[in-house]
Amino acid sequence: MRLDHPLSRRQRAQGARWAVALLMGLLGVAFFRAQVVRSSAWALQSDSNRLRALPLPAPRGAIFDRRGRVLADNVPGYSVLLLPAPRDSVAATLRRMAPHLGLSEAGVEALLERFRSNPRQPLVVKAHAAFPELSAVEERRLEFPSLYVEMRPRRRYVAGAATAHVLGYLGEITSAELESPNFRGYERGAVVGKDGVERQYENLLQGVAGVRYVEVDALGRIVGSFRGTSRVPPRPGHDLVLNLDLDLQEWIHHIFPDSMRGAVVALNVEDGGILALYSSPTYDPNAFVGGISPENWRALSEDPGQPLFNRAVLGRYPPGSTWKLATAAIGLELGVVSPEEFMPIPCTGAMSFGNRTWRCWAPEGHGFQNLVGAVRHSCDVYFYQLGLRIGLERLIHEATAVGFNQPCGVDLPAERAGEFPTDVSWWQRTFGYRATEGEVLSLAIGQGPNSQTPLKMAQFYVALARDGTAPPPRLLRSPAVPLPHSEWSLRLSPRALEALRKGLRAVVAPGGTAHLASLEHWDLLGKTGTSQNPPHPDHAWFAGMAGPPGRPPEIVVVAIVEFGESGSRTAAPLVAKTADYYLRRKYGIPVDTIQTLGEHLRAGRPAPWASRPGQG
Repeated sequence: MRLDHPLSRRQRAQGARWAVALLMGLLGVAFFRAQVVRSSAWALQSDSNRLRALPLPAPRGAIFDRRGRVLADNVPGYSVLLLPAPRDSVAATLRRMAPHLGLSEAGVEALLERFRSNPRQPLVVKAHAAFPELSAVEERRLEFPSLYVEMRPRRRYVAGAATAHVLGYLGEITSAELESPNFRGYERGAVVGKDGVERQYENLLQGVAGVRYVEVDALGRIVGSFRGTSRVPPRPGHDLVLNLDLDLQEWIHHIFPDSMRGAVVALNVEDGGILALYSSPTYDPNAFVGGISPENWRALSEDPGQPLFNRAVLGRYPPGSTWKLATAAIGLELGVVSPEEFMPIPCTGAMSFGNRTWRCWAPEGHGFQNLVGAVRHSCDVYFYQLGLRIGLERLIHEATAVGFNQPCGVDLPAERAGEFPTDVSWWQRTFGYRATEGEVLSLAIGQGPNSQTPLKMAQFYVALARDGTAPPPRLLRSPAVPLPHSEWSLRLSPRALEALRKGLRAVVAPGGTAHLASLEHWDLLGKTGTSQNPPHPDHAWFAGMAGPPGRPPEIVVVAIVEFGESGSRTAAPLVAKTADYYLRRKYGIPVDTIQTLGEHLRAGRPAPWASRPGQG
């Protein structure tokens, strides 16, 4: 038998030692990478298995009125959430929780559908749970392994229904909104503004959510909390200050007939700031906090009174005689009439033109009238003649140039532009017939294809109360945000403006159509309007301005009452009492004796200002 050479055995042994050394070196490098180089990665994976990141909602910015009173703020609320878990586990947990949280089967299915669309995020089962509901689930925490109760800011609207159409309401972000560039960076489940100021200034009011970590066991149950350095606190949204006067807004809510529909707008003459913007019927935005129930939403959306519809900025109505001031302003600007001039045809209750008779609202007529007298008595026959002097084409051109078919540019998410023909071919395009010159008679008295919002008429009367210009009506007082619309101008001389104001003052003076709306302490100037609304009753308008005697007006108020039939009886007292309340508070006069002249006389008390000439 042949034996191996001793040198060969030594070589093989040496090779084996090198192989073992190389293997140990490789193992050492692998262990070093795993235990040292990748230690942070393993630690992160370990943390991700035992920690759950939960968003911390940011408090929404508060909203204040011009005097610093709270319109909307946040109060503590408690939300019930479920941490991410297998779908079957979430479904079983929801069904066990349903009796304690008042969840219907449909509600459970809706929550499961929301979980399926975003299974990696905590599921908000109830955004704002009542204390008995919280107690019920907390007592049974062992039955709900992924339960998490979190304190979240809850929106509160202090004045409720009085400010609903100004402030709007909140709701969960929709899929369409998530795809919109206006909501870039938002996640599912976010609560956003749906209407009003909440929607208009969503980017300012919405804060930046923070992050909180909770520790869970292998079954996903919370075993502790983690508040280390990686906790990111939320950043609250910006507070807003509005031009709105909360006391005035609540006063209008108090005096507006609760059985009637309509709107009231009050503007500050100095800067066009919106002091009040009210629409009736209204709703309580607090009902939307935490999600409105299907029953409540159905009741609001199917209500024939349309409480969600903001009549102040979206409702369009024939302006009636309140628009006669626009006809007068255009006539003065074009030089086709002077304030002292009497029209050649006296008002006998009607006027013939073409092949028909155009009637005045007063069958007995008003006789010969100049501009001031025609405004005072709201004489249709005078304005028929003025409309014919201006001419259809020129009236359309001037009214369009002023902006009666354009929106005001208010800082709200929706506003309807006024309806007014853009040219004489409008009738052919719309109705299929050529317009005749007779169309100008209807337009001249605020009827025909002429519909305006209460806000637009308020802006027009601000221009009459100032120097012929009116800034865009504005809700936001601070922080300053530029508006895209420029100032509105009537291009009237001071003499023409004074003539128009003299006519408005005469409306509320003895013998005027709104004399019973006159006030004890203030000059009230205004114009009644009764707009035709066939086959329903007429709408009632009043547009007015008021201030201390002998001084420029300080507030403009416009009111419309649907089916109110008479501007002098229905709308004028609303405007008068709104202006009276605002000015009394401004000048320190008690507000517990607010009454118009008509109310004084009906109570059997003599009113000392009843016969003061020129007093409004």
